[in-house]
Amino acid sequence: MIRTSRLSPGEFIALNAALFATVAVSIDAMLPALPEIAATLSPDAPNRAQLIITSFVLGMGLGTLVAGPLSDAFGRKPVIVLGLALHMVASLICFVAPSLETLLLARVLQGVGAAAPRIVAVAMVRDQFEGRQMARVMSFVMMVFTLVPAVAPLMGQVITDAAGWRAIFLVYVLFAAVVMAWLGLRQPESLPRAARRPLALGSLIAASREVFSRRIVLIATGAQALTLAALFATLSSTQGIFDLRFGEGADFPKWFALIALMAGTSSILNSQIVVRLGMRKVVSYAYLLQVIFTLGLLAALKLGLLPESLAFGAHVVWTIGVFGMVGVTLGNLNALAMEPLGHIAGLAASVTSCAATVASVALAVPVGLAFDGTVVPLMAAVAVFSGLSLLLMRRARR
Repeated sequence: MIRTSRLSPGEFIALNAALFATVAVSIDAMLPALPEIAATLSPDAPNRAQLIITSFVLGMGLGTLVAGPLSDAFGRKPVIVLGLALHMVASLICFVAPSLETLLLARVLQGVGAAAPRIVAVAMVRDQFEGRQMARVMSFVMMVFTLVPAVAPLMGQVITDAAGWRAIFLVYVLFAAVVMAWLGLRQPESLPRAARRPLALGSLIAASREVFSRRIVLIATGAQALTLAALFATLSSTQGIFDLRFGEGADFPKWFALIALMAGTSSILNSQIVVRLGMRKVVSYAYLLQVIFTLGLLAALKLGLLPESLAFGAHVVWTIGVFGMVGVTLGNLNALAMEPLGHIAGLAASVTSCAATVASVALAVPVGLAFDGTVVPLMAAVAVFSGLSLLLMRRARR
């Protein structure tokens, strides 16, 4: 393992966490603003406002397909800077968008820009770590991905109340500028010129074939898609559930902060046990527990065994479980997929993440649009996604 970074391990993890947080902030700060956006731009079909979440994710998935190969050819830092700049421009378009359609298109563009800091950060970690050590580093990075929701919705609510929902996009510009300056001033380039791959179509096709010729990569990518589908379906529906089902819309940011803080401990736990137990076992146990918990809660709801006085508390605990599952699994799945692909880390991260993210949007959008004011569509979908992920991991062999 060759270390090319002059940063301390703590600062290196913090910087990569901030790059990942570009995505988390871009999603979670929007959640409290969805009712206001719906009232302003889509009053006749308020449920369409949740497409603001999945349109960003779609753009992010598409952007990952090019961000990795570009970083393999030109280095990690220039591509991340370009992505952050595109994210800032798209945020300004969102700020002035006159219609929901314009806003959704700008969100797709914003997601394309955010793909670079997200996906190239994974390649930058892989440049310096591998195997279980990479999984441990990614656990700390993913901890921020799950902890940012503790702050972002509160931030979004404060900004919306003080200056309107459009002002959130100006905060995105400021956040991206700060991260860009941190990267530019402190992080050396992690990919030496001698290790770069020319941006040629033939080599890209050959490398893509190598990525999808490996069984463990296919399994890990499929599990990522299902896990992300559970995450994005939950994010799309959770504000409506808290508001329409439980009447907790006004306090939604506070409850979401509690959920995120509690779920964030899962990444800390993973960082402590993954080296000892291995990535496959940890991921499989997480899916198994999620399936058992979700099916048990669904059965209690359907059979009338859960008193109404306990329904809200049970849903909060269940949501913590969903985010906890994501915190435990995604970093390990990334490491599993990347373990045999260090020589094409940027392209591998792009191809696998693009496939997983775009597939997750296709799975999550119908779940979000099926929201009927109850928790049943979401819980049923999460049970299916988690169960399929568990079956995939059972097929993973050393």
